[in-house]
Amino acid sequence: MGPALAASYDFVPAPQTDLNRIYRIDRITGEVSSCQYGLQEGTVGVTLCYSAGEGAGAQAPGEYGLVASRHEREGGVFRVNYRTGQMSICYVFDERVVCTPQMTPSPATSTAAPTGATPSVGPGTGASPQRP
Repeated sequence: MGPALAASYDFVPAPQTDLNRIYRIDRITGEVSSCQYGLQEGTVGVTLCYSAGEGAGAQAPGEYGLVASRHEREGGVFRVNYRTGQMSICYVFDERVVCTPQMTPSPATSTAAPTGATPSVGPGTGASPQRP
């Protein structure tokens, strides 16, 4: 039997102070998932996990990490690629982790915030997408 190969993960809590959610990223593929504690009557509780949804799946191989902002009401985190400088924002939406498209900030130009509506948040999703 050959040696066991283990994926290399990093973990970062959501900055929202009243949310017990932690995000996990595969440092090579950039795939993001999340788990949090949930109450369940008559038990010690349950671990609720959210798998990768739109934009949160495996990306081009790189050196990925998660960075939490200092915004105390933000439920999401930034996915960063340390090799390319690309960033995206990931959060739980509709029972899945979703991420915006990866972007590379350019010092020569500034991109205005998109004019489209922020997705509505359904009850119980724990999502709190916010615009900067």
